[in-house]
Amino acid sequence: MERIQLPNAVRAEILAHARAQAPRECCGLLVGQGQVVEDCIRSRNVDPNPNRYEIDALLHIATNRRLRGSGKAVVGAYHSHPHSAPLPSQSDRAEAYYPDFIWLIVSLAVPEAAAFAAYRLDARRVSHLEIDAI
Repeated sequence: MERIQLPNAVRAEILAHARAQAPRECCGLLVGQGQVVEDCIRSRNVDPNPNRYEIDALLHIATNRRLRGSGKAVVGAYHSHPHSAPLPSQSDRAEAYYPDFIWLIVSLAVPEAAAFAAYRLDARRVSHLEIDAI
């Protein structure tokens, strides 16, 4: 099974973002190299529906530009499930336009030890990724 590395500081930042935005879903970008997440960038959730998310496209573009030549890249995205488990919804799968991304979901509806799950997603498949805390 494919593994990713997620620093405890990034994990704490994503959880804080989810709590601050609840009961709305939060979202953001994951920055790093390959399977190593090094940082997260909070995005404004531009979807007006509190039970869905959409990352601000301008933030995504600006982040890609800022990272050029740094050896780092946007390697994924995260969002929260304030009222459900960290499992990809049908809309999460349908709107996963980057199949090589790490799709990280944090849930506020389960114990913190089980709050994070990571996937590779597209409309046809869901591949669970193991998370190694660093």
